[in-house]
Amino acid sequence: MRYLESRRARDQVGGILIAALGLATARGGASYQVGTLSRMGPGFFPLALGVLMTIVGIGIVLTARAADPNTSTATRKPWEWRGPLFIMLGILAFIVLGKYGGLLPATFALVFVSALGDRGNSLKSALLLSAAIVVICLIVFYWALQLRFPLFTWG
Repeated sequence: MRYLESRRARDQVGGILIAALGLATARGGASYQVGTLSRMGPGFFPLALGVLMTIVGIGIVLTARAADPNTSTATRKPWEWRGPLFIMLGILAFIVLGKYGGLLPATFALVFVSALGDRGNSLKSALLLSAAIVVICLIVFYWALQLRFPLFTWG
């Protein structure tokens, strides 16, 4: 696996994986009714997302190819476990609280726990970010789109 030690090689492999996932998503989305911009079908969003992912993946591969091949990672850093662990815990909290607590507590828990995965965030900044996202979620989903998700379901 010495090939993946350089940043260029990792970017190329990552770009190829993103483009492949984008192609698969676009192919799956095209199997549904796509519709038009004014009357979107169920396949519109997956198709559009897949096409965008493919374009981004190809862009990453091309910029990685243009990078200096002599640059590599000089020092190996230990794997950072905190971020992925807290993000997974945040998703788990969203699932549990989404079922038993409602949209607002689930969103607050997701953002708060995930924000703690970044060592640069303090408890205060995680609380402020979570509160801001809950307000945005309330405005976008409940008020603007008028989607009737249960905001609170204690009981």
